[in-house]
Amino acid sequence: MEKIYIKNRKGQKIAVIIEKCQSSRGLVFITHGLGDSKDSPHIKTFAKCFRDNNFSLIRFDTTNSFGESDGRFEEASITNYYEDLEDVIAWAKDQSFYHEPFVLCGHSLGATCSALFAEKYPEKVKALAPISCVVSGTLSKEQYTKEELEDWQKSGWLVETWPNGEVRLPWSYMEDEMKYNILTDINKLTMSTILIVGEFDHCTSPRHQQILFDDLPGQKGIYLIKGAPHTFRSPEHLNETYSILDKWLKTF
Repeated sequence: MEKIYIKNRKGQKIAVIIEKCQSSRGLVFITHGLGDSKDSPHIKTFAKCFRDNNFSLIRFDTTNSFGESDGRFEEASITNYYEDLEDVIAWAKDQSFYHEPFVLCGHSLGATCSALFAEKYPEKVKALAPISCVVSGTLSKEQYTKEELEDWQKSGWLVETWPNGEVRLPWSYMEDEMKYNILTDINKLTMSTILIVGEFDHCTSPRHQQILFDDLPGQKGIYLIKGAPHTFRSPEHLNETYSILDKWLKTF
């Protein structure tokens, strides 16, 4: 395992973990979600599963996250996460271990960015694992009441308590999120795709994932982790996620 720092298109530092496999079956890029990092337990679980299945892998901290990259959480957006994913892939293209087509795996916002990249460059993507995926800004709004959205827009800030403490998101985050809808170009996602979601996910609900699943045109699977929230943290949920991914990876 090697950790390096690269620069994104804005000149910001991105922390990248590279794990090479000598007899590699391919390459996977793993992108975390909002407020997480490359070292979050569920991201490490995804990575272990790919590593155990002989994939070389890259996981990284987006900018404006809680990891080792530059930026401030208050400036996080789908746009900045997506641009960082593009920049990491562009950097990797010049490395000896780079291989196309590759696999994209992500959680939450990272899942969204993975799907958006696959829609833009379907020829580069062999398989896709958008886990607990934000399908669209419109569907994402459903997790908030009308009053909460009005207060957020009026005050300019959403303040919530997450496992890692109090977080503040500006209204501009929601304005950015409303620009994106995976369903618009979903006909391009013909590669093998697997969806996983927690039973009690209030952010990217099982209903949202079913909407996404129903429209996927290619080989696909959808799995519900019973008792799990949006982010998988317990050993039981992490082990089940590993098992689902492991079986899927053995199909191609």
